Amino acid sequence: MTEIVPVTGPELVTYADELAALLVETVEGGSSVGFLAPLDREAAADWWRRRAALVESGDHRVWIARDDERVVGTVGMVRAALPNARHRAEVAKLMVRPSARGLGVGRALLAAVERSAAADGLSLLVLDTETGSLAEELYRSAGWTECGSIPAYAGDPSGALKATTFYYRVIGPSTGTARQWTGTSHDRGEHA
Repeated sequence: MTEIVPVTGPELVTYADELAALLVETVEGGSSVGFLAPLDREAAADWWRRRAALVESGDHRVWIARDDERVVGTVGMVRAALPNARHRAEVAKLMVRPSARGLGVGRALLAAVERSAAADGLSLLVLDTETGSLAEELYRSAGWTECGSIPAYAGDPSGALKATTFYYRVIGPSTGTARQWTGTSHDRGEHA
């Protein structure tokens, strides 16, 4: 049985080695998640550990999918930083182990993000993925709307530039006004 749980900053540090194994396996499998192959496992674990402060500050959220033995998937949500964009967040680093694909893990992780975003009063989620990837089928079937592609946007794990397709999902009222944010690093405008 797979369980989807949010993790705190300290828990993210605890899970860093398992998440590193998942990240390395994902990159080795050819998925474009921001890293080039070969990805050193310790560098991947360090990348996850550095996310812990962002998770603790509320700037970033991370969920893991775990079965009885190990972490089988993860997803993150990064809130928009600028004051005029406080109604939206980006879904980032959705990864599912090949052995757990096709079992609803990716869909369950997406649903966890959507529920959390709605509970936070967010009304819009966005994400991007390599054009033509298997992930596109998941996003479309989960109700996400394609809004366009950009050629040569990011390198795949081999470094070859590939097109990226952007998706969005309205999860709450799409009208209204931007809300003032009184958070931490958001005020510095670090992540658009």
